[in-house]
Amino acid sequence: MNNFIVRTLSAIVYAVLVIGSIVLQPLCFGGHPLLFGVLFMIISSLAVREFHVLSGADVRQQSMAMIANALLFSTLYFLFYGDMVWHSLLLAYVAVMLYALIMQLFRKNDNAIQSWGNLCAGQIMVALPFALMNGVIMHNKFLLLALFILIWANDSGAYIVGSLTAKLPKGNHKMFPRVSPAKSWEGLIGGFVFDLVAGYVFYRIGWTADMGLVNSLIFALVVGVFGTLGDLMESLFKRTLGVKDSGRFMPGHGGVLDRFDSLLLATPVVYFLFIYFANYIR
Repeated sequence: MNNFIVRTLSAIVYAVLVIGSIVLQPLCFGGHPLLFGVLFMIISSLAVREFHVLSGADVRQQSMAMIANALLFSTLYFLFYGDMVWHSLLLAYVAVMLYALIMQLFRKNDNAIQSWGNLCAGQIMVALPFALMNGVIMHNKFLLLALFILIWANDSGAYIVGSLTAKLPKGNHKMFPRVSPAKSWEGLIGGFVFDLVAGYVFYRIGWTADMGLVNSLIFALVVGVFGTLGDLMESLFKRTLGVKDSGRFMPGHGGVLDRFDSLLLATPVVYFLFIYFANYIR
């Protein structure tokens, strides 16, 4: 099948699943967004697995990291909705993490410091951002949807403007050639413009109306800035390891990390800036 068709179909399925899980909640219990919770627990576990596969972890270490991720995601899922079961899940998460760390004592010919570092990095850089999405959707499901759309708008704007300016006689100005040769400063500005337009639209249709127009535009820029940084960080990670894609989960698009890399920094910043400190920015 033509690669363009494969990429298009894959992107459509991806978008439908993400948008549907956020907006439509045919399966709920106690007011919890069950559809979102199940889908993103699976997605986050696959992302954590990809991170550890690329880091050179064996199957046992990958499995422990995925279990820890599922427990962390579940902990914050129930915590944000006020279900006291989160206490037990948090204890289980701590127990799994301690077990994974202590088990290095019984492994031979292994770099313990590297294994410990990879485990903790995977939880902080990958598992935690996905888990914090629970706080965003609990506050306002349309804010989480806006977060995804802003990432997509930024990618589209950067690609369109970057491609057009690359055709100029002198080309465009590259941002970090050693990390991501295709990214340019012109594309970065194009992505920000697309984000600002999207931020204004979100305000007008009421998704971010409680923030006010100024904070809606700031929200859009914040997502653009940290989404770009998250993308660059994942590019640096892959370039350091000498791989093109983080995996083959999405035909024509690479792995899970390749699709969600921009959210790994943007989600925590959005959570803490626009939800945790919400009373200060309205």
